[in-house]
Amino acid sequence: MSNFRRLRDAAVSVALLVLPFFFLSANLKDPSRLNVVERFFLEASAPLQYVATETAHAVSNVVEDYVYLVDVKRDNERLRIENDRLRDETRLLRVQARENERLRDLLQLRQRLGGDTIAAEVIAKDISPFFRVLRVRVDRGARDRVRPGMPVVSAKGLVGQVRRTSGRHSDVLLTVDQESAIDVVVQRTGARGMLRGTGDSNRYLCRIEYLRRQEEVEVGDEVYTSGLGRRFPASILVGRVTRVGRQEFGLYQEVEVTPSVDFSQLDEVLILTAGSRGQRAQSRNEDE
Repeated sequence: MSNFRRLRDAAVSVALLVLPFFFLSANLKDPSRLNVVERFFLEASAPLQYVATETAHAVSNVVEDYVYLVDVKRDNERLRIENDRLRDETRLLRVQARENERLRDLLQLRQRLGGDTIAAEVIAKDISPFFRVLRVRVDRGARDRVRPGMPVVSAKGLVGQVRRTSGRHSDVLLTVDQESAIDVVVQRTGARGMLRGTGDSNRYLCRIEYLRRQEEVEVGDEVYTSGLGRRFPASILVGRVTRVGRQEFGLYQEVEVTPSVDFSQLDEVLILTAGSRGQRAQSRNEDE
């Protein structure tokens, strides 16, 4: 048995060494010059070569797909991070653009008013259960020469007046507050009246009192400060007429006004510490 095993092992070794030689020789020769044995080896090797080739292609495709997917995943992660960064930058630019627009409008308002003004930022809002702003607090106070009664304006129109002050901040009485009273004029017709806030808990609303029945007022008319009494500068937009009611009897008509300022969106304001150009001109005319 020992000799048989040795002969078997030797035969297998010779076969493993010789068979590849015959396969290689048969594949390298010109097919027209092959002998019978070489043709046999060539035909026998064809299926093996096909299987080996397909296996190699399959393995190669798997490896390539894996490498491709790894690269795609890496690129996708990089693109996701880049998109997040660009999205954050875009959001920041939009915020800065809105802020710049508000500041530019305030600068134009300051130039148009022509008086001494102090820029202030809204730092707190008192909100009703219906999410209506009741009061506003700004970051300017007595140390900034702010006094009660000073008008407060925004780029959209009149906000109200300073109600009380402390060293570092001030509370603003809004035009829609029940305690607010402003002499106004309807721009289109020149009709005058007293604008008072309704203090409505679920909407911003004012009414013009003492507006005579014969005065012409229509929905959509713009209402401005008249400058009468020199408390508020003239020609500051207050709001627009949203309802006109005339009773059969009585001296006055009922006119509702919606403020031009959206108090919920209020961020920056101007506090007028001295008379505007309109006030100074009106004062000179009255003195003359």
